[in-house]
Parts: sequence; structure tokens; C-alpha cells
Amino acid sequence: MNVASYATRTGNEPGKEPAMLQLGQTAPDFTAQTTQGTIRFHEWLGDSWGVLFSHPKDFTPVCTTELGAMANLKAEFDKRGTKIIGLSVDPIDSHAKWAKDIEETQGTAPNYPMIGDTDLSIAKAYGMLPAATPGGSEGRTAADNQTVRTVFVIAPDKSVKLQLVYPMTTGRNFDEVLRVIDSLQLTAKHKVATPANWRNGDDVIIAGSVSNEEAEKRFPQGWKTPKPYLRVVAQPK
Repeated sequence: MNVASYATRTGNEPGKEPAMLQLGQTAPDFTAQTTQGTIRFHEWLGDSWGVLFSHPKDFTPVCTTELGAMANLKAEFDKRGTKIIGLSVDPIDSHAKWAKDIEETQGTAPNYPMIGDTDLSIAKAYGMLPAATPGGSEGRTAADNQTVRTVFVIAPDKSVKLQLVYPMTTGRNFDEVLRVIDSLQLTAKHKVATPANWRNGDDVIIAGSVSNEEAEKRFPQGWKTPKPYLRVVAQPK
């Protein structure tokens, strides 16, 4: 990837803070070395949904638990037609060594590709590090890279649908990522939205863009209307 040109487009000019990707923006494409071979990201995603989750450094304690958690949840992502891929700024031979520790302590080694972002180009392109960050991964610490703790959910059209940024001391909740993917996939198919704390199978909300006349055709079973703007209906199949 041409990081300089991408930085210009997003406002990541030298000396400025990184510009976060916006929801709906196309996820930057890249070619990278991974623990499962070289990939071109958009080509690797194909028609699938995707989760890219990043890590500031290999052999860090919280990330060790996270990589194991994702390995144990991979079947759930597979059910949803969603590919998962990790990123750490260290080289892939370091990832391979780390995988042994993850298997020993978490019960499962990573069963998905891990990107080696040694030149920091992907972290910069995704707005996790300033474009002006000098050098590569060598000599950098987890504290230097603490902003590289982000989850991106990417749709089949390669647009960014979710972005979550976590602090170093808080492990990520990947059940929440699965919940959001369930919502995104449902709302992409039907003209509905999901309420607070929604779980798959719960009632949903008819989208504001749908008139009552259209709603009668889409939801002939009817709906509840606590307020004119709040139309609650059973989750569509």
C-alpha cells in the first residue's frame, strides 16, 4: 500500500494525529505476510464478512487471552460467514512462537491468519498510528503502540461497519462482536434496527425509513407502537 497517498486522503499529514476510518468508508486494501502465507486483503475476504483485530505487541498478557478467545470462537464466526484475521506489528516468526504460549495457556492456538505489520503500514493506513511514525516495529514497545488495539468489522462490499478501540488493560468482548455481526447481517437484509442489548431472536424496531403502508406489507403480523416513532416487531426470519 502507498501509505503516503492514503495518509493524504485521510488527513494523516506529518505531525498530525491519525485519522480514524469512518463507518461506511472502504477498508484499505493491502498485501501482507501472514502466518498462513501472503494475502491481498480484499481478495482474501472475497464475499465474506470480516473481522480484523489488532494487537500492539507479541507476548503481551491481555492479547494472549484475546487471541485464544478468538480461536475458541472461530466456529461461531464461521457460522456467520465471517473470516477473522489478527494483526500485530511484530514479524510472523514471532507470531509463531507466541502461538505456542497461547495454546499452552488458553487451550487453543490461533486457527486464523496473523498479519506481521513490521513496517507499520497497515496500522497507519487504518488510522491506528500517525502516518509520520518513524521506523518499523523493531525496538517499539506495547506502550508505544497502545493505539493498535482495535476491532474492525468489514462487510462483503469492503465497507467498515464497526470500529471498537480498547485500552491496554481491558480485554475485548468478542461475544459483543458476534452480537453486532448478527445485527448487521439482519439489518442488511431487512428494513429494521436492533434496540439496546438486543440478542438474536429478540424483537426489533422497524426502520424509520419504512412508512406504515410499507410496514403493513413487510410485517403483516403487525407491530407494537409505544410511540409513533417506535414500532416494535418480531424479528424477521
